[in-house]
Amino acid sequence: TFCSINKYRAQKNFKKNPRRKIMSWQVYVDEHLLCDIEGNHLSAAAIIGLDGAVWAKSSTFPQFKPSEIDAILNDFKEPGSLAPTGLHLGGSKYMVIQGEPGVVIRGKKGPGGITIKKTGQALLFGIYDEPMTPGQCNLVVERLGDYLVEQGY
Repeated sequence: TFCSINKYRAQKNFKKNPRRKIMSWQVYVDEHLLCDIEGNHLSAAAIIGLDGAVWAKSSTFPQFKPSEIDAILNDFKEPGSLAPTGLHLGGSKYMVIQGEPGVVIRGKKGPGGITIKKTGQALLFGIYDEPMTPGQCNLVVERLGDYLVEQGY
């Protein structure tokens, strides 16, 4: 079944200081970004602060370079800046496809892809491969991102 946003709201122990409760951020990756949707789930996920610090990530999330995060952040400030060169993350290159300027970046690589949602304090990453669909990835990443924005993150 789909991981409901109600699960997010049910977590009363979530703290507003990301550095204070690192485990709570890991729960968001493990139980919400990597949740099961119709038998499918993301192949990798992470929550990374706007300063490039990893708040939480799956064990499969690629090792990235600070310059890759800088380029992603720049595309949020100047939408379309990644289109000519592609989105690079951990040695993989994604073709940038339609997202929401300043809010969501989407990329495609072969049968898989990536969705990145920007909140006020962090970037949420979801990487998928078939049989997961782009729409399923978008739904998981963007719903959690929207919730975190509502909570002031």
